[in-house]
Amino acid sequence: MIKSPVATPSAPPVRRPTQVGGAAIATTIACVLPVFLVGGLAVQMSADLGFSPAGLGLAVAVYFGVSALASVPSGALVERYGPNVVARAGILLAAASLLAIAVAARTYTLLVLLLAISATANALGQLASNSALAQHVPANRQGFFFGLKQAAIPTSTLLAGAAVPAVALTVGWRWAFVAAAAAALTVLALVPAQARGAGRRLSAREGGRVPGALLIVGLAACLAAGAANALGTFLVDSAAGRGLDPALAGLTLTLGSVVCLVARIGAGWLADRRADGHIALIAAMLVVGAAGLALLALDGTAPLVAGVVLGFGLGWAWPGLMNFAVVRLHPQAPAAATSITQTGVYAGGCVGPLGLGAVAATLGYPAMWTVATISMVLAAALMLVGSSALRRRSPATT
Repeated sequence: MIKSPVATPSAPPVRRPTQVGGAAIATTIACVLPVFLVGGLAVQMSADLGFSPAGLGLAVAVYFGVSALASVPSGALVERYGPNVVARAGILLAAASLLAIAVAARTYTLLVLLLAISATANALGQLASNSALAQHVPANRQGFFFGLKQAAIPTSTLLAGAAVPAVALTVGWRWAFVAAAAAALTVLALVPAQARGAGRRLSAREGGRVPGALLIVGLAACLAAGAANALGTFLVDSAAGRGLDPALAGLTLTLGSVVCLVARIGAGWLADRRADGHIALIAAMLVVGAAGLALLALDGTAPLVAGVVLGFGLGWAWPGLMNFAVVRLHPQAPAAATSITQTGVYAGGCVGPLGLGAVAATLGYPAMWTVATISMVLAAALMLVGSSALRRRSPATT
């Protein structure tokens, strides 16, 4: 069971929430940039390395699979050595991976290997940022800042897309990775020095039994993330296969990404104004998201637009709210606690597109969107079960 630390460390120095939030956002972007840069530059990279869209999907699945495996160990490292030390390690690993891809990725196999290595940086950076926000941001503003941090994920997608015309189409995709590595290293200056005594050794019992409520929420996150990830992976191809304009589908997906970004921040802002019920709020968001996925199984432009806005905009806007809710329950071990639920998110990012892609290949896209809808409804139900378990554990939380 995750418990309070054996010895309470000395109080960390007071820092402005905006300063801590800025560092957390920059760390998150730097540590997750490799996978989104590969996605954004896939056309140029595939011409050199010879991989198909299916190969890209496999590489991304490997990335999130390794992120899932690295999540719990990374949370333990944050609790032991402190968030700032681990954040710096994640940034350095991400920068090294970006540079290694630029220099050494001469085959598809090497690309997948280097991307898998960079996945550890993702886990390190995410959990270090969670811990930093929990330590230095006042409780009544944490929801907003967790929302901002998670909004960094779609921001990374936008940055990767901007790298195509700015660098990849002018001097080549390898230089885009070099530039990204240099940009990641500049983030080191934003991470403050580790406070004395901020890291601590966990007791033997702290690594023992995991609270069942967190496992339930983590499973719900896996189902929800798998369904939501299908939108970004299959939407354009699904729309084109039914005779809709691929450009319209792409623009609609961009609209959904913007709605998702705003919704992540808005959900955090709303969470700061609620004393409890945060996991239940996630369940409601997932129900709305499921309705959006169901619309995608219908023909026509209107269901497409409405389905993307609801499914991607709200059905994928909950990760920051989930981290905030879990941190409220485990303020003395935020990284260790969120590492469990974050494992579910990463596992969904790995197995969701692979499983749903197999459904689409055998039964067609309408059947795939139906399965994704059922998955998100089940996720909402599990979130309610997890919320009830958390409430029994502590009436003052989520």
